[in-house]
Amino acid sequence: MTVRKEIVAGAIVDSLVRPERLLVARRTAPPAFAGMWEFPGGKVEPGEWPEAALHRELAEELGVTVSLGVELPGPTPEGWPLSGSAVMRVWLAELMRGAPAPLEDHDELRWVDLNAPAALLALPWIPADLPIVLALLSVAVTGAGGSS
Repeated sequence: MTVRKEIVAGAIVDSLVRPERLLVARRTAPPAFAGMWEFPGGKVEPGEWPEAALHRELAEELGVTVSLGVELPGPTPEGWPLSGSAVMRVWLAELMRGAPAPLEDHDELRWVDLNAPAALLALPWIPADLPIVLALLSVAVTGAGGSS
Protein backbone atom coordinates (compact mmCIF):
# COMPACT_ATOMS: atom_id res chain seq x y z
CA MET A 1 0.00 0.00 0.00
CA THR A 2 1.35 3.42 -0.99
CA VAL A 3 1.34 6.11 1.69
CA ARG A 4 0.09 9.35 0.22
CA LYS A 5 1.29 12.78 1.33
CA GLU A 6 -1.32 14.30 3.62
CA ILE A 7 -2.32 17.92 3.03
CA VAL A 8 -4.69 19.91 5.25
CA ALA A 9 -6.67 23.02 4.37
CA GLY A 10 -9.09 25.43 5.96
CA ALA A 11 -12.36 26.57 4.45
CA ILE A 12 -12.31 29.79 6.48
CA VAL A 13 -15.81 31.19 6.83
CA ASP A 14 -17.14 34.27 8.61
CA SER A 15 -19.21 32.11 10.99
CA LEU A 16 -19.28 28.40 11.75
CA VAL A 17 -22.94 28.72 12.76
CA ARG A 18 -24.23 30.62 9.71
CA PRO A 19 -21.47 30.84 7.10
CA GLU A 20 -22.10 33.56 4.55
CA ARG A 21 -18.57 34.36 3.31
CA LEU A 22 -15.54 32.23 2.46
CA LEU A 23 -11.92 33.41 2.50
CA VAL A 24 -10.09 32.18 -0.61
CA ALA A 25 -6.39 32.48 -1.47
CA ARG A 26 -4.68 32.97 -4.86
CA ARG A 27 -1.52 30.90 -5.37
CA THR A 28 1.80 32.30 -6.54
CA ALA A 29 3.51 28.93 -7.16
CA PRO A 30 4.16 26.42 -8.60
CA PRO A 31 3.84 27.89 -12.11
CA ALA A 32 1.11 25.40 -13.07
CA PHE A 33 -1.13 26.77 -10.28
CA ALA A 34 0.00 30.42 -10.09
CA GLY A 35 -3.02 32.73 -10.30
CA MET A 36 -5.46 29.98 -9.32
CA TRP A 37 -7.55 29.99 -6.16
CA GLU A 38 -7.44 27.48 -3.32
CA PHE A 39 -8.18 26.77 0.31
CA PRO A 40 -5.14 27.81 2.39
CA GLY A 41 -3.20 25.09 4.20
CA GLY A 42 -0.25 22.79 3.69
CA LYS A 43 1.58 19.57 4.46
CA VAL A 44 1.23 17.53 7.63
CA GLU A 45 4.70 16.99 9.10
CA PRO A 46 5.78 13.54 10.34
CA GLY A 47 4.31 12.86 13.79
CA GLU A 48 1.94 15.86 13.57
CA TRP A 49 -1.83 15.58 14.01
CA PRO A 50 -3.72 16.94 10.97
CA GLU A 51 -5.62 19.50 13.03
CA ALA A 52 -2.38 20.78 14.59
CA ALA A 53 -0.84 21.01 11.12
CA LEU A 54 -3.79 23.09 9.92
CA HIS A 55 -3.49 25.52 12.85
CA ARG A 56 0.27 25.84 12.15
CA GLU A 57 -0.16 26.29 8.40
CA LEU A 58 -2.86 28.97 8.74
CA ALA A 59 -0.69 30.87 11.23
CA GLU A 60 2.32 30.67 8.85
CA GLU A 61 0.45 31.43 5.61
CA LEU A 62 -2.13 33.97 6.81
CA GLY A 63 -1.06 35.09 10.30
CA VAL A 64 -4.32 33.96 11.91
CA THR A 65 -5.64 31.76 14.67
CA VAL A 66 -8.83 29.83 13.92
CA SER A 67 -11.43 27.67 15.59
CA LEU A 68 -12.04 24.49 13.63
CA GLY A 69 -15.49 23.26 12.77
CA VAL A 70 -16.55 20.11 10.99
CA GLU A 71 -14.36 18.33 8.48
CA LEU A 72 -15.76 18.28 4.94
CA PRO A 73 -15.90 14.55 4.24
CA GLY A 74 -14.09 13.58 1.07
CA PRO A 75 -14.97 10.87 -1.43
CA THR A 76 -12.41 8.49 0.11
CA PRO A 77 -11.70 7.61 3.75
CA GLU A 78 -8.39 9.52 3.40
CA GLY A 79 -10.10 12.71 2.17
CA TRP A 80 -9.95 14.53 -1.17
CA PRO A 81 -7.52 13.10 -3.77
CA LEU A 82 -5.16 15.76 -5.13
CA SER A 83 -2.99 13.43 -7.20
CA GLY A 84 -1.79 9.85 -7.15
CA SER A 85 0.59 10.76 -4.32
CA ALA A 86 -1.36 13.31 -2.22
CA VAL A 87 -4.69 13.61 -0.45
CA MET A 88 -6.24 16.62 1.31
CA ARG A 89 -8.46 16.92 4.36
CA VAL A 90 -10.47 20.14 4.72
CA TRP A 91 -12.06 21.64 7.82
CA LEU A 92 -14.41 24.56 8.15
CA ALA A 93 -12.73 27.23 10.26
CA GLU A 94 -13.64 30.59 11.77
CA LEU A 95 -11.17 33.39 12.50
CA MET A 96 -10.43 33.91 16.18
CA ARG A 97 -7.38 36.21 16.09
CA GLY A 98 -5.45 38.12 13.48
CA ALA A 99 -6.24 39.84 10.20
CA PRO A 100 -5.63 37.46 7.27
CA ALA A 101 -2.72 38.53 5.07
CA PRO A 102 -1.01 36.69 2.19
CA LEU A 103 2.27 35.97 4.04
CA GLU A 104 3.39 32.83 2.16
CA ASP A 105 2.42 31.12 -1.11
CA HIS A 106 -0.33 33.62 -2.00
CA ASP A 107 -0.55 37.12 -3.49
CA GLU A 108 -4.22 37.84 -2.78
CA LEU A 109 -6.93 36.88 -0.31
CA ARG A 110 -10.58 37.52 -0.99
CA TRP A 111 -13.85 37.07 0.91
CA VAL A 112 -16.45 35.54 -1.42
CA ASP A 113 -20.20 35.46 -0.77
CA LEU A 114 -21.44 31.89 -0.27
CA ASN A 115 -24.95 33.09 -1.15
CA ALA A 116 -23.68 33.91 -4.67
CA PRO A 117 -22.33 30.51 -5.78
CA ALA A 118 -21.88 31.66 -9.38
CA ALA A 119 -19.24 34.21 -8.28
CA LEU A 120 -17.44 31.57 -6.22
CA LEU A 121 -17.52 29.03 -9.03
CA ALA A 122 -16.37 31.65 -11.59
CA LEU A 123 -12.96 31.90 -9.89
CA PRO A 124 -10.20 29.86 -11.57
CA TRP A 125 -9.85 27.16 -8.90
CA ILE A 126 -7.04 24.64 -8.70
CA PRO A 127 -8.81 21.67 -10.34
CA ALA A 128 -8.50 19.38 -7.32
CA ASP A 129 -10.14 22.04 -5.10
CA LEU A 130 -13.26 22.51 -7.24
CA PRO A 131 -15.10 19.39 -5.93
CA ILE A 132 -14.39 20.66 -2.41
CA VAL A 133 -15.95 24.03 -3.30
CA LEU A 134 -19.09 22.22 -4.47
CA ALA A 135 -19.21 20.18 -1.23
CA LEU A 136 -18.73 23.35 0.81
CA LEU A 137 -21.62 25.05 -0.94
CA SER A 138 -23.94 22.17 0.00
CA VAL A 139 -22.76 22.30 3.64
CA ALA A 140 -23.03 26.09 3.83
CA VAL A 141 -26.68 25.92 2.81
CA THR A 142 -27.51 23.55 5.69
CA GLY A 143 -25.26 25.26 8.29
CA ALA A 144 -21.69 24.41 9.24
CA GLY A 145 -21.58 23.83 12.99
CA GLY A 146 -18.81 22.13 14.91
CA SER A 147 -15.93 23.26 17.11
CA SER A 148 -12.36 22.42 18.12
